[in-house]
Amino acid sequence: MKKILRYIPARLRNRFGIATLVLVGWITFFDRNDIWTTWKNSRELARMEEQQTWYASEIERTREQLHELSSDKELLEKFARERYLMKRDNEDIFVLVPEKN
Repeated sequence: MKKILRYIPARLRNRFGIATLVLVGWITFFDRNDIWTTWKNSRELARMEEQQTWYASEIERTREQLHELSSDKELLEKFARERYLMKRDNEDIFVLVPEKN
């Protein structure tokens, strides 16, 4: 036992040093906010921030399209025909779907 104690620093030989070491180990590995959980949460936060910037740009792009559609009647008709397959009374619509190989 004395051989093992020789390699342990003097600060850790008393009960306060051991208690501190145990507390740090507990907080590092077994606590609810351990290192692994903190790392996962920081990765999730970074991913969500990227999504937030993407959604903000998509909202801005959609607002621009909405402004264009509300200001130009011909563009609104083209959008309705392409997106929702709307047609005039005397027209027929043929939808061409590419074959899947």
